[in-house]
This record gives sequence, structure tokens and C-alpha cells, in this order.
Amino acid sequence: MAHQLLPDEFADLESFAPHWVLRTERERYAKRLASSMEQMQAFYDAAFPRARAAVNYLNQFELDNLPEQARNLLYLLFSLVMVSFPVEVWKQPHVPDAGAAYLDLVEEPGP
Repeated sequence: MAHQLLPDEFADLESFAPHWVLRTERERYAKRLASSMEQMQAFYDAAFPRARAAVNYLNQFELDNLPEQARNLLYLLFSLVMVSFPVEVWKQPHVPDAGAAYLDLVEEPGP
């Protein structure tokens, strides 16, 4: 059996974990650009209704001391944020009318 990436309480999102549990913003942005709207919509539709429960679950831990599966859940939520504008507003993976503009993070958010 494959290693479970997410806590048992979020087993319904496990199929998305290998694709969307990404440690850095750069990886999440690249995944968004490489994904179809159908892939992002499927992920969004599954993860968005579970977001509040995920935040509540994560709040039981100190941010700097998250167990591995909880940290993966946090990264999954970061990916959900990354796809939210393309799904909800733009209806495309790229930022409209932005040309070749790109913002590179100097420092990643914790943990």
C-alpha cells in the first residue's frame, strides 16, 4: 500500500495529494500553469468544501511543529489558494493581461 500523505480525516482528498501537495510557491505556480482548467476545477470542487475542516484540524498544532501529514494538508490548502482565482475569476490558468510579468518570492511562507 502506498504511503498516505494526508491525515485519515482527509482521506477523501488523498487522490489529489500526489499532484497538489507541493512545498514551494514556485512548484504550486508551475503546477497551476501546467494544469488544465478541468484538473484545477476537479481539485477545487473536492478541496474547497473541506477547507474549513482542514484549517480547524491544523489549528490543533503549532505551525513550527506540524506532523508530516498535517504539513502536507497545509501544502494542499496552499495549492487550493493557488487555483482559486483561475477557477473562480479568470477561467484560465494564466493571469489575464499580465504579459510576461512574473513575481518571484524572496522567502517562502512557513512552516
